[in-house]
Amino acid sequence: MQNQTIDLICQHRSIRAYKSIPLTQAQIDTIVTAAQSASSSNFLQCATIIRITDSNKREKLAHYTGDQCYVKQAPEFWVFCADFNRHFQIDPTIPLERAEQLLVGCIETALMAQNAVIAAESLGLGIVYIGGLRNNIDKVTELLAIPKYVLPLFGLCIGYPDQHPEIKPRLPKPLVFFENQYQPIDKTLLAQYDTQMNDYYNHRSTHQKTGGWSDKIAETIINGQRSFILDYLHKQGWITK
Repeated sequence: MQNQTIDLICQHRSIRAYKSIPLTQAQIDTIVTAAQSASSSNFLQCATIIRITDSNKREKLAHYTGDQCYVKQAPEFWVFCADFNRHFQIDPTIPLERAEQLLVGCIETALMAQNAVIAAESLGLGIVYIGGLRNNIDKVTELLAIPKYVLPLFGLCIGYPDQHPEIKPRLPKPLVFFENQYQPIDKTLLAQYDTQMNDYYNHRSTHQKTGGWSDKIAETIINGQRSFILDYLHKQGWITK
């Protein structure tokens, strides 16, 4: 079954080049309203967005994220944070240091961000998530004056696309959608997907390379490990118990 909403979601792609057309205030308000409409566990509303309009801060954030130039170039750059500091301000005696609070905060922030993404794309805008924000998370925290019990999870570039990249093929549904119990990986399906991804990487319009999806898993995970994150979380008051 298809409809306009499903078509929009399935056409998602990351945009890393933007036209120099600013968003209107009405567009910004609409995206934020959509973001706030995401589900909230026990209505805790424990996510916050920081919109970065200061050009100097944009430039520093672009550098902190690994010199991703679109962080500076996109018309909008927002930082999405798991946020229990708001609750701490209301009642400093609330125990917030347990792992469950971190999980709830991360889930709510991701839900809020994805609502924002779908809203933005429905308005003809493009986006790219910036997980590289965590590469220099201490510097980001200082730059944005982020207090205890707040975790800057990722950034989001938003703007009118100035490119039209191909859609990346996703894993076959039987590898991600199980019934009643977890299933071991189907190696035949995985091999077929690796062939599909190798073809995609070879023929896409930019950043061509070779290899399947599973070939790159170990390298991707190892390169993405940020050994300092646990210490940072403890410093911010998270998962100390």
